[in-house]
Amino acid sequence: MNYTNRIAEDRCHSQRAIELLKGKRLLICMGSLLNLALITSTIPTETRLQAVTGEEEAMALLERHPCDLLLCTDALEQGSGDRLVQRAKQRWPRLRTLLIVSRPHRQAAIRRVSQAGCDGICLEQNMGLGTVATALSTINGGGVYIDRALWECYLQHYPGSHTLPATPLTERECEVLQLISQGTPNQEIGERLFLSTETVKTHVRRILHKLNARDRTHAAVIGLWLGLVDWPDSR
Repeated sequence: MNYTNRIAEDRCHSQRAIELLKGKRLLICMGSLLNLALITSTIPTETRLQAVTGEEEAMALLERHPCDLLLCTDALEQGSGDRLVQRAKQRWPRLRTLLIVSRPHRQAAIRRVSQAGCDGICLEQNMGLGTVATALSTINGGGVYIDRALWECYLQHYPGSHTLPATPLTERECEVLQLISQGTPNQEIGERLFLSTETVKTHVRRILHKLNARDRTHAAVIGLWLGLVDWPDSR
Protein backbone atom coordinates (compact mmCIF):
# COMPACT_ATOMS: atom_id res chain seq x y z
CA MET A 1 0.00 0.00 0.00
CA ASN A 2 1.35 3.42 -1.00
CA TYR A 3 0.61 5.72 1.93
CA THR A 4 2.23 8.85 0.44
CA ASN A 5 -0.98 10.52 -0.69
CA ARG A 6 -2.54 10.12 2.76
CA ILE A 7 0.26 11.74 4.75
CA ALA A 8 -1.15 15.29 4.72
CA GLU A 9 -4.66 14.10 5.60
CA ASP A 10 -3.30 11.88 8.37
CA ARG A 11 -1.37 14.80 9.89
CA CYS A 12 -4.55 16.88 9.93
CA HIS A 13 -6.51 14.13 11.69
CA SER A 14 -3.64 13.51 14.13
CA GLN A 15 -3.53 17.19 15.09
CA ARG A 16 -7.26 17.13 15.75
CA ALA A 17 -6.88 14.05 17.96
CA ILE A 18 -4.02 15.70 19.86
CA GLU A 19 -6.16 18.77 20.57
CA LEU A 20 -8.90 16.52 21.99
CA LEU A 21 -6.42 14.95 24.43
CA LYS A 22 -5.25 18.22 25.97
CA GLY A 23 -5.80 18.36 29.71
CA LYS A 24 -6.84 14.69 29.95
CA ARG A 25 -5.47 12.05 32.31
CA LEU A 26 -4.49 9.44 29.76
CA LEU A 27 -3.22 5.86 30.01
CA ILE A 28 -1.95 4.26 26.81
CA CYS A 29 -1.45 0.50 26.71
CA MET A 30 0.08 -0.97 23.55
CA GLY A 31 1.97 -4.14 22.79
CA SER A 32 4.21 -2.46 20.21
CA LEU A 33 6.98 -0.36 21.74
CA LEU A 34 7.46 1.40 18.40
CA ASN A 35 3.81 2.48 18.19
CA LEU A 36 3.85 3.43 21.86
CA ALA A 37 6.91 5.63 21.35
CA LEU A 38 5.46 7.26 18.24
CA ILE A 39 2.12 8.07 19.87
CA THR A 40 3.47 9.26 23.23
CA SER A 41 5.89 11.61 21.44
CA THR A 42 2.91 13.53 19.97
CA ILE A 43 0.83 13.85 23.15
CA PRO A 44 0.62 17.47 24.39
CA THR A 45 2.40 18.39 27.62
CA GLU A 46 -0.95 19.46 29.14
CA THR A 47 -1.95 15.80 29.17
CA ARG A 48 -1.04 13.69 32.22
CA LEU A 49 0.30 10.68 30.40
CA GLN A 50 1.14 7.15 31.52
CA ALA A 51 2.15 4.33 29.18
CA VAL A 52 2.56 0.55 29.57
CA THR A 53 2.68 -2.53 27.35
CA GLY A 54 0.76 -5.09 29.43
CA GLU A 55 -2.68 -5.74 30.90
CA GLU A 56 -1.66 -6.19 34.55
CA GLU A 57 0.59 -3.12 34.45
CA ALA A 58 -2.32 -1.07 33.15
CA MET A 59 -4.70 -2.32 35.85
CA ALA A 60 -2.12 -1.55 38.54
CA LEU A 61 -1.64 2.00 37.25
CA LEU A 62 -5.37 2.61 37.02
CA GLU A 63 -5.71 1.48 40.63
CA ARG A 64 -3.06 3.95 41.80
CA HIS A 65 -3.70 6.84 39.42
CA PRO A 66 -7.29 7.45 38.22
CA CYS A 67 -7.54 8.35 34.52
CA ASP A 68 -10.05 9.99 32.22
CA LEU A 69 -9.25 7.81 29.21
CA LEU A 70 -7.73 4.39 28.57
CA LEU A 71 -6.44 3.98 25.02
CA CYS A 72 -5.23 0.49 24.16
CA THR A 73 -4.63 -1.97 21.36
CA ASP A 74 -6.09 -5.46 21.31
CA ALA A 75 -2.60 -7.01 21.01
CA LEU A 76 -0.48 -6.41 24.12
CA GLU A 77 2.93 -7.58 25.28
CA GLN A 78 1.18 -9.37 28.15
CA GLY A 79 -2.54 -10.13 28.33
CA SER A 80 -5.05 -8.70 25.88
CA GLY A 81 -6.57 -5.29 25.28
CA ASP A 82 -10.13 -6.55 25.02
CA ARG A 83 -9.88 -8.24 28.43
CA LEU A 84 -8.25 -5.09 29.85
CA VAL A 85 -11.19 -2.99 28.67
CA GLN A 86 -13.70 -5.42 30.16
CA ARG A 87 -11.90 -5.45 33.53
CA ALA A 88 -11.40 -1.68 33.59
CA LYS A 89 -15.04 -0.89 32.76
CA GLN A 90 -16.24 -3.33 35.42
CA ARG A 91 -13.94 -1.76 38.03
CA TRP A 92 -14.36 1.89 36.94
CA PRO A 93 -17.61 2.29 34.94
CA ARG A 94 -17.03 6.01 34.37
CA LEU A 95 -13.61 5.47 32.79
CA ARG A 96 -13.66 6.25 29.07
CA THR A 97 -12.09 3.53 26.92
CA LEU A 98 -10.90 3.41 23.31
CA LEU A 99 -9.80 0.09 21.83
CA ILE A 100 -7.80 -0.03 18.59
CA VAL A 101 -8.39 -3.36 16.88
CA SER A 102 -5.76 -4.96 14.63
CA ARG A 103 -7.52 -8.33 14.45
CA PRO A 104 -11.11 -7.67 13.33
CA HIS A 105 -11.78 -11.38 12.84
CA ARG A 106 -11.97 -11.79 16.65
CA GLN A 107 -15.67 -10.87 16.55
CA ALA A 108 -16.68 -12.64 19.76
CA ALA A 109 -14.10 -10.67 21.76
CA ILE A 110 -15.11 -7.40 20.10
CA ARG A 111 -18.77 -8.08 20.85
CA ARG A 112 -17.95 -8.81 24.52
CA VAL A 113 -16.02 -5.54 24.74
CA SER A 114 -18.90 -3.54 23.28
CA GLN A 115 -21.36 -5.18 25.64
CA ALA A 116 -19.03 -4.36 28.54
CA GLY A 117 -19.49 -0.68 27.69
CA CYS A 118 -16.38 0.14 25.66
CA ASP A 119 -16.80 3.75 24.55
CA GLY A 120 -14.91 3.51 21.28
CA ILE A 121 -13.68 0.73 18.99
CA CYS A 122 -11.55 1.60 15.95
CA LEU A 123 -9.87 -0.51 13.30
CA GLU A 124 -6.11 -0.02 13.13
CA GLN A 125 -6.26 -0.06 9.32
CA ASN A 126 -8.53 3.01 9.35
CA MET A 127 -6.52 5.11 11.81
CA GLY A 128 -5.28 7.53 9.15
CA LEU A 129 -8.82 8.24 7.95
CA GLY A 130 -9.92 10.29 10.96
CA THR A 131 -11.70 7.52 12.86
CA VAL A 132 -9.62 7.98 16.02
CA ALA A 133 -10.24 11.73 16.09
CA THR A 134 -13.96 11.17 15.51
CA ALA A 135 -14.01 8.50 18.22
CA LEU A 136 -12.27 10.82 20.70
CA SER A 137 -14.67 13.66 19.89
CA THR A 138 -17.67 11.37 20.38
CA ILE A 139 -16.26 9.88 23.59
CA ASN A 140 -15.47 13.33 25.01
CA GLY A 141 -19.14 14.17 24.61
CA GLY A 142 -20.19 11.00 26.41
CA GLY A 143 -21.18 9.10 23.26
CA VAL A 144 -20.08 5.79 21.74
CA TYR A 145 -18.10 5.16 18.54
CA ILE A 146 -17.79 1.80 16.78
CA ASP A 147 -15.98 1.52 13.44
CA ARG A 148 -18.59 0.85 10.79
CA ALA A 149 -16.43 -1.79 9.13
CA LEU A 150 -16.53 -3.82 12.35
CA TRP A 151 -20.32 -3.88 12.20
CA GLU A 152 -20.26 -5.08 8.60
CA CYS A 153 -17.83 -7.82 9.57
CA TYR A 154 -20.05 -8.68 12.54
CA LEU A 155 -23.04 -9.18 10.25
CA GLN A 156 -21.03 -11.60 8.13
CA HIS A 157 -20.05 -13.70 11.14
CA TYR A 158 -23.32 -13.48 13.13
CA PRO A 159 -26.17 -13.17 10.61
CA GLY A 160 -29.53 -12.72 12.29
CA SER A 161 -28.06 -12.82 15.82
CA HIS A 162 -29.07 -9.26 16.70
CA THR A 163 -32.54 -9.12 18.25
CA LEU A 164 -34.69 -6.02 18.15
CA PRO A 165 -36.46 -5.03 21.37
CA ALA A 166 -39.90 -6.58 22.00
CA THR A 167 -41.39 -3.10 22.20
CA PRO A 168 -40.03 -1.05 19.27
CA LEU A 169 -38.60 2.38 19.88
CA THR A 170 -40.75 5.22 18.61
CA GLU A 171 -39.41 7.59 15.98
CA ARG A 172 -38.85 10.22 18.68
CA GLU A 173 -37.04 7.75 20.92
CA CYS A 174 -34.75 6.83 18.02
CA GLU A 175 -33.99 10.53 17.54
CA VAL A 176 -33.14 10.84 21.24
CA LEU A 177 -31.00 7.69 21.11
CA GLN A 178 -29.12 9.06 18.08
CA LEU A 179 -28.21 12.17 20.05
CA ILE A 180 -27.31 10.11 23.11
CA SER A 181 -24.89 8.08 20.97
CA GLN A 182 -23.23 11.36 19.96
CA GLY A 183 -22.73 12.34 23.59
CA THR A 184 -25.39 15.06 23.63
CA PRO A 185 -26.59 16.03 27.15
CA ASN A 186 -30.31 16.10 27.95
CA GLN A 187 -30.64 19.87 27.90
CA GLU A 188 -29.10 20.12 24.42
CA ILE A 189 -31.23 17.20 23.20
CA GLY A 190 -34.29 19.14 24.34
CA GLU A 191 -33.15 22.29 22.55
CA ARG A 192 -32.47 20.44 19.30
CA LEU A 193 -35.74 18.50 19.36
CA PHE A 194 -37.83 21.30 20.89
CA LEU A 195 -38.62 19.28 24.01
CA SER A 196 -38.45 20.09 27.71
CA THR A 197 -35.62 18.53 29.68
CA GLU A 198 -38.14 16.52 31.70
CA THR A 199 -39.65 15.10 28.51
CA VAL A 200 -36.17 14.12 27.32
CA LYS A 201 -35.55 12.36 30.64
CA THR A 202 -38.79 10.43 30.17
CA HIS A 203 -37.71 9.34 26.69
CA VAL A 204 -34.31 8.26 28.04
CA ARG A 205 -35.94 6.15 30.78
CA ARG A 206 -38.18 4.45 28.20
CA ILE A 207 -35.22 3.81 25.89
CA LEU A 208 -33.21 2.21 28.71
CA HIS A 209 -36.19 0.03 29.63
CA LYS A 210 -36.96 -1.09 26.07
CA LEU A 211 -33.31 -1.91 25.31
CA ASN A 212 -32.71 -3.42 28.75
CA ALA A 213 -29.70 -1.10 29.03
CA ARG A 214 -27.77 -0.34 32.19
CA ASP A 215 -27.13 3.31 31.31
CA ARG A 216 -26.87 5.76 28.41
CA THR A 217 -23.57 4.36 27.16
CA HIS A 218 -24.92 0.82 27.15
CA ALA A 219 -28.04 2.01 25.30
CA ALA A 220 -25.89 3.70 22.67
CA VAL A 221 -23.84 0.53 22.17
CA ILE A 222 -27.01 -1.54 21.77
CA GLY A 223 -28.42 1.02 19.37
CA LEU A 224 -25.30 0.84 17.21
CA TRP A 225 -25.26 -2.96 17.18
CA LEU A 226 -28.95 -3.10 16.27
CA GLY A 227 -28.68 -0.45 13.59
CA LEU A 228 -31.12 1.84 15.39
CA VAL A 229 -28.72 4.79 15.13
CA ASP A 230 -26.16 5.88 12.56
CA TRP A 231 -22.40 5.81 12.99
CA PRO A 232 -20.68 9.17 13.44
CA ASP A 233 -18.94 10.12 10.18
CA SER A 234 -15.19 10.82 10.18
CA ARG A 235 -14.72 14.55 9.72
